[in-house]
Amino acid sequence: MMASIMTTKPTMVAYLPMRGAYDQTSAGYGHLYGWIEAHGLKPKGMPAAVYFNIPNEPNGADAVWELQAPIADEVEESAPDEDRVGLRLIPAMQVVSATHKGPYDSVLPTYQALWAWIEDNGYEMAGPPMERYLNDPDEVGPDECLTEIVMPISKP
Repeated sequence: MMASIMTTKPTMVAYLPMRGAYDQTSAGYGHLYGWIEAHGLKPKGMPAAVYFNIPNEPNGADAVWELQAPIADEVEESAPDEDRVGLRLIPAMQVVSATHKGPYDSVLPTYQALWAWIEDNGYEMAGPPMERYLNDPDEVGPDECLTEIVMPISKP
């Protein structure tokens, strides 16, 4: 695993809060991008998911997460509306990241390696981990999926 430290740029995103199993991802992105189109906004870049907890239930029924789609437009932040979609500016932050190649359900070793890297290099987590999806699973096979695991960090 090759860990990279960088400072992200501020990014405006449309976001959809999620609860429960991760098999809702595809439908969630369909909903999110449909909302973006319906509101006349322009997507910019690849989507991401942010994970706020580690589920205890084997099926992920207790998972709390959100889907994000970066948008090119300068818009006001807003809480989720009646369609459950909101707008938020994600501030610049220092992160460590690594790219995982393979099926989405095999990313755990990359997370574990990044957590070890954070501890070994004197950092601490400064926010929830994120996955950025670098290619489209409808266009590549599971073994070719590229997922960038991103973890906000700071020095204690």
